[in-house]
Amino acid sequence: MKICEEDISLIRHQILGTIDLTKELADEEIYCIVGETVGSYAREKMLTLREREELKQFLFNSLRKLDVLQEFLEDQEITEIMVNGPDHIFYEKCGRLYESKKKFSSSEKLDDVIQQIAAENNRMVNEASPIVDARLSDGSRVNIVLSPVAIDGSAVSIRKFPKEPVRMEDLIRKGSVSGEAAGFLEILVKSGYNIFISGGTGSGKTTFLNALSRYIPEEERIITIEDSAELKLSDKPNLVRLETRNANTEGVAAITIRDLIRTALRMRPERIIVGECRGAEALDMLQAMNTGHDGSLSTGHANSCRDMLSRLETMVLMGMELPLSAIRSQIASGIDILVHLGRLRDKSRRVLTIAETDGFSGGEIRLNEVFHFQEDKREGEAVQGSLVRCGELIHTEKCVRAGYVMPHFN
Repeated sequence: MKICEEDISLIRHQILGTIDLTKELADEEIYCIVGETVGSYAREKMLTLREREELKQFLFNSLRKLDVLQEFLEDQEITEIMVNGPDHIFYEKCGRLYESKKKFSSSEKLDDVIQQIAAENNRMVNEASPIVDARLSDGSRVNIVLSPVAIDGSAVSIRKFPKEPVRMEDLIRKGSVSGEAAGFLEILVKSGYNIFISGGTGSGKTTFLNALSRYIPEEERIITIEDSAELKLSDKPNLVRLETRNANTEGVAAITIRDLIRTALRMRPERIIVGECRGAEALDMLQAMNTGHDGSLSTGHANSCRDMLSRLETMVLMGMELPLSAIRSQIASGIDILVHLGRLRDKSRRVLTIAETDGFSGGEIRLNEVFHFQEDKREGEAVQGSLVRCGELIHTEKCVRAGYVMPHFN
């Protein structure tokens, strides 16, 4: 669309002058007003039909949607959008990063979009509170850091999620997990094993947690606890979704994940799902797992299963000073299974390890590796390999109680 900024600004001003700001107009009415104004301009400048439609959509997005970001949000292949000030927009598509030629018309316009996102979430973002987490109407997760904390202009990071939740069948088809491993995890979830998912940033932890949660029987009462609600368990009738809240300058107190876990324990949950453990809430999560809430699930950032155990120790110490042996004993008895995800050099997301905690002795938590990703001979950029079974589940008591027989590895 080769139309100068001055003309776009003039058309936009004309549209705003036409709109009756005293009335609440629907999107369709705004779109008609934009179409009429753009039609007059298009005839004068002899724009092509394509240029006319692009201009109409651009102006409508700037008035009612999220300006230049709307195009990225509507592209289903884009999974992440990163705004580094008004002039630099990056996006991730099919696992690779690209820089867009599009930009915001000004810093003020970027700030308008930020305030629009915050207002829709009933959040406040300003100089007193320059960092906020929010979500869009489609469930996409948003992190905002205002200037001057973000030195080169306000930064916005948007993690998109598919409209339809990713199922385990989709992950099997993409090669993220093997059919055998998925069947193994299905039995574990239905049997009430406590499972913790680890991985680095962008490794697909939330997506995998969502897919895994679909194995939970429909008759069970589930409570999800998240910073920004991302999990989509629409097939579960007895579901309570809880979300944290930040404090603001008007005296509204913060509600943390710790507060929500403690509240959830009084709501007769059968399963508690914590979107991610980042700090002291790990202690409350472990206590829930150790006090009869079998089948609970959570995620955390780590580089391996063993590293996740170390990070959990650190997170528990943020909440309470306890002897290291007591913490490790709590972890070993609370968490039954660790699933580690990774993003490989070809940008594919894979399950790399499925391991079982095998008790605590000699000052260490023992791990029994059941599945491990094995890379085949390297051919080109694509990673060739599979998740192979390398051991047996030792603690099968929950499977037996639930009436499941775990297939043995030959």
